[in-house]
Amino acid sequence: MTSILVASALALIIGLLGTPLWIRLVVRLGYGQMIREEGPEAHLNKRGTPTMGGTVLVVAALIGYGVAHLATGTAPTVSGVLVLFLMTGLGVVGFVDDYIKVFKQRSLGLRSSAKAIGIVIIGVVFAVGCLHFPNTVQVTPASSRLSFLRDFGPEIGPYLFVLWALILIQGTSNGVNLTDGLDGLASGAAGLVLAAYVVIGNWQFRQSCISSGLAQHCYPTRDPLDLAVVASAVLGACFGFLWWNAPPAKIFMGDTGSLALGGALVGLAITTHTEILMAILAGLIVIITLSVIIQVGFFKATKKRVFKMAPLQHHFELSGWAETTIVVRFWLLQGLFVAIGLGLFYLEWT
Repeated sequence: MTSILVASALALIIGLLGTPLWIRLVVRLGYGQMIREEGPEAHLNKRGTPTMGGTVLVVAALIGYGVAHLATGTAPTVSGVLVLFLMTGLGVVGFVDDYIKVFKQRSLGLRSSAKAIGIVIIGVVFAVGCLHFPNTVQVTPASSRLSFLRDFGPEIGPYLFVLWALILIQGTSNGVNLTDGLDGLASGAAGLVLAAYVVIGNWQFRQSCISSGLAQHCYPTRDPLDLAVVASAVLGACFGFLWWNAPPAKIFMGDTGSLALGGALVGLAITTHTEILMAILAGLIVIITLSVIIQVGFFKATKKRVFKMAPLQHHFELSGWAETTIVVRFWLLQGLFVAIGLGLFYLEWT
């Protein structure tokens, strides 16, 4: 528990104090956000807002995690390092994308194919690593079975597992990216999901088949407590950044932050064996992603639109809702999804 508190507190402080320093640096370098002209007109006045704030988020989380282990005299675990690798790797892909945008002064960065290749390479390394590094009782960071509240069904084999992991990684990282359309929306929503994973990791540790000696209805999760430390570090960094990202935003996280947060969420889902549960915990992100899929698919089929604009948050903007109203109401909706997900998780154990 001490490492959880140290990681979250330190990452929060670094996020709070480091973000304004990053804002000054980005302003000095002239790295301002580019805005799509086809987006809502109200967003045009955000052009030039400092971006790539996700850099501070990632650094704060890594420092918080590292110092927490130094303070408690414990060694990092394979599971924790793998999740942080996925988060940082996707953050680097996002950073390159953001840098191209601000350097070339355009709203599009990396080509979609190049971006996808980067995500796939990092995702494959993560997925393969999750099936290796067994501990003393031969438990690896993930299993080649599907999981909801715990693993279920037969083994799908390593190749299908890697493919399944890549689908989750692509979907979650892009989903957080789509959610990052209004000030504070993605960072607040992701923070609520991360808080859920602090609870899940801590609960799995207390009911672990490995550390608790329980024989029935326990969780065969490797390193659950350290996964809670990872979640708390990213949560602290996320909330520290949110202080400056809340409407009206002083800085945007950019693809650096959205891809990194997506990587952290999906990495925690895979290593805690709650892959399908994540779709409930991150219900707002799922709904926003589905709104884009529905909009594109329906338009291609009928040449008509279901929403005034996708992702969903822009539909409500064009319907006359204030940005802060949308953000707060969507946060409340995300909080409801987290409550439902945690309720299901606890009820299954009882």
